[in-house]
Amino acid sequence: MPTGSRPDGGTPWYEEGEEPDYRFSLANERTFLAWFRTGLALIAAALAVAQFVPAHTRGITGTLLGAVPAVAGALLCGTAYVRWRAVQRAMRHRRPLPRSRVLPVLAVSAAPAGIGLFLLLLLRSS
Repeated sequence: MPTGSRPDGGTPWYEEGEEPDYRFSLANERTFLAWFRTGLALIAAALAVAQFVPAHTRGITGTLLGAVPAVAGALLCGTAYVRWRAVQRAMRHRRPLPRSRVLPVLAVSAAPAGIGLFLLLLLRSS
């Protein structure tokens, strides 16, 4: 089967429509990489909580402080490609760019994690 062809004989999504300006494609790729990098940083933060907060002192607060960034990071890494592809398709078909539902979820999950970490550090220092 030739490269880029599909078993059903249709055109692959990345060959549909018109080729967008390469600058927009590269900007879309940079956005994908930024989302992915942020997701990896959140997962690393969860790992840091798991490694540096002792299990016997962690409690529910420490567990949530590790779980929230892990889930948010996994969500962000998992949806980075989906978002990149949706934007790329919209550009190829000259449609408006799709809105992201992930960003509000990320903001809502990161804010309580930051506040929880602040409170945990405050309690540990006293």
